[in-house]
Amino acid sequence: MKRFIALVALCLAAPLLMAKGNKEPADGTAGVRIGVAKIVQHEALDACEKGLVDALKARGINAEFDFQNANGDMNTAAQIANKFKSERVRVAVGIATPIAVALANALVDTPVVFSAVTDPVGAKLVSTLANGQGNVTGLSDAIPTKEHIALFKEIAGISTLGYIYTSSEANSISALTQVEEACRLLDIRLVTQTISTSAELRQAAEAIVGRVDGIYLTTDNTVFSALPSLIQVFETAKKPVFSGDVTGAFSGGCLIASGFDYYKAGLATGNIVAEILAGKKPADIPVKFLTDPSESDMLFDLDAAKNCGITIPPQYLARANYIFENGALVKR
Repeated sequence: MKRFIALVALCLAAPLLMAKGNKEPADGTAGVRIGVAKIVQHEALDACEKGLVDALKARGINAEFDFQNANGDMNTAAQIANKFKSERVRVAVGIATPIAVALANALVDTPVVFSAVTDPVGAKLVSTLANGQGNVTGLSDAIPTKEHIALFKEIAGISTLGYIYTSSEANSISALTQVEEACRLLDIRLVTQTISTSAELRQAAEAIVGRVDGIYLTTDNTVFSALPSLIQVFETAKKPVFSGDVTGAFSGGCLIASGFDYYKAGLATGNIVAEILAGKKPADIPVKFLTDPSESDMLFDLDAAKNCGITIPPQYLARANYIFENGALVKR
């Protein structure tokens, strides 16, 4: 009888012990399915994706992720959006403008969080930056284009600037307007070249390199997915590259790179997702911007500077938190 009583007591206690050992949140976020799609794979968008995952883990959200990559194809982007719709994901995250737009168009009842979108109003994801719209909100990676080009002119003596962009990307069209305005204000002649796919980037670089003093790159995902081919063309011509994305410059070749830390952009995006999972409506969440200086990076490539015959002033080197020299990246 004693053995029987002990066995019954053990059976009754087991669920309590299991519950005590279960650290999953009790707010309904355990095991939620989150769809995460990016328009193409490259270092910045990969870092953003990682930051998103880490942010949710840090907040104790044990999510199940469905990671998708559209590989730069809008038909694939639409298929991914329909996949998320049929699977009834709890939240859909679109990293970069084209995939975010595809998700917003397809998912009208599911919260959609965009990330790394340069101009969310121009892309018609929201009508104002003061808050989300309907089931959509997110984070913008708009960069200070005029300040970038002014710095490029001062350090590299640029008088004719090259700019290659993807004609089908809404964020790139918005960025072009800012580049044109900056060049007008700074008295710089602008030479542009368009591409449709990453496979066209080398040819575009070869077509433009002889007509410019250097090239400026905004956060065009198609360009950055094939960045080494462009860098090789400009290295051979001994002409400088300014990148609006620091992550893409970590392997060398860009004289100057200044932009947001895309891992931290992912962290901020993950926090937006967490707010939605906690019950907040996307329409009540303002569009997030990275405004803290700690959320941005600056890189100077001394190998590229030497190749182009350019000297980086000491006051600017002192501001950099990354230096590329002798084929190696050093973080300060």
